[in-house]
Amino acid sequence: MRTVAQDAATAPVGAGQLHSPERCAAGPSPTRSPRTLSAAGDLLRALAAPVRIAIVLQLQQGDRCVHELVDALGVAQPLISQHLRVLKSAGVVHGERHGREVVYRLVDEHLAHIVVDAVVHAEESGGPDARRALTGINDTDRAGRTEEL
Repeated sequence: MRTVAQDAATAPVGAGQLHSPERCAAGPSPTRSPRTLSAAGDLLRALAAPVRIAIVLQLQQGDRCVHELVDALGVAQPLISQHLRVLKSAGVVHGERHGREVVYRLVDEHLAHIVVDAVVHAEESGGPDARRALTGINDTDRAGRTEEL
């Protein structure tokens, strides 16, 4: 049984390909180690929640403390804190204590580019429903109760 990769490798140039011929001329991309691929998968899983995407988009604009994220996103404080813990453990954000508050910032701007590209792609391919889903996050009130749309 042949795989999709084998079929693609033996197909004539231009046969059913969706990308440009210039990309074919570049040759195959370098093979990545399983460890690198696993780390990339962990990073993408950490980013794979609408609230976490919204947090990254907020932090792309500048450093924020938890209450600023709560106000900007309209999500309960415990939920914001939980998502920040996931992002922090994945190395996406860093928190620095300033008195009684912890101010969060993005560790690396590359991560913001991943999120922005995903959002732009969703908007382009999904139309108004995708925009509503990305900007509305969810219908969670300040007490943490979630209503189905």
